[in-house]
Amino acid sequence: MSALRTILIACAAAATGFGSLCLPVTAAEFSPGQTSEIEKIVKDYLIKNPEILRDAMAALERKQKDEEAATREKVVSDNASLLFNSVNQANVGNAKGKITIVEFFDYNCGYCKRTVDDMARLMKSEPDLRVVLKDFPVLGPGSVEAAKIATALRNQFKGDKFWEYHQRLFAMPHPREGVGKAQALAAAKELGADMDRLEKDAEAADTRKGIEETMQLADSLSLSGTPSFVVGSEVVVGAVGYDELKNKIGNVRKCGKPVCS
Repeated sequence: MSALRTILIACAAAATGFGSLCLPVTAAEFSPGQTSEIEKIVKDYLIKNPEILRDAMAALERKQKDEEAATREKVVSDNASLLFNSVNQANVGNAKGKITIVEFFDYNCGYCKRTVDDMARLMKSEPDLRVVLKDFPVLGPGSVEAAKIATALRNQFKGDKFWEYHQRLFAMPHPREGVGKAQALAAAKELGADMDRLEKDAEAADTRKGIEETMQLADSLSLSGTPSFVVGSEVVVGAVGYDELKNKIGNVRKCGKPVCS
């Protein structure tokens, strides 16, 4: 028996004299005749007042979202070092910025491509913003290959130079099969990377471990897609746009949290 049906039967029983308290009980505590009568009462009541089910589902959804947010907040706190200061990430914007935003992205993600402009605007309008970029290659083998090249390139390109690469790779025409190793290498070559070193670093154990670290973090945060962000203690899933991200950054500056009470 579902929890909702159990509670409704208990409450209906109390209302009809079959139970003294509106507490969860089981159908086994009533005779077949009593159960049938209670179920009829419940059914008639819900038909006359269907908004009760709507309100109950809305309340359940809010509760689940609150619980998910609380769980993610704890994960952020427990993994703050890896999230914000790992050696396996790219740091762009103000390296000593007082406020940090973390983006999990995939080079084959169309929404991430649009988010590049949002992040550029944010770094321009928020001079004390540090942006952490984490490769989260979830859209196929090509994404993994591109992530390996980009991760390895961080040994050569830092800060603004890596941001230029990041923008260029997203801006390149995407082949039908998606962005992969060839496109990632081409963008690096255009910007003057040491290609021999890059290909060697791409196959190094540290590169693989760096991507695995991000995948594990994303799993811990229950990220369902890209782009996803961490702003302060809050996890934001989806391409929410410049205005919402700027508002959350402003709140972090104002009260230390993405949402000020």
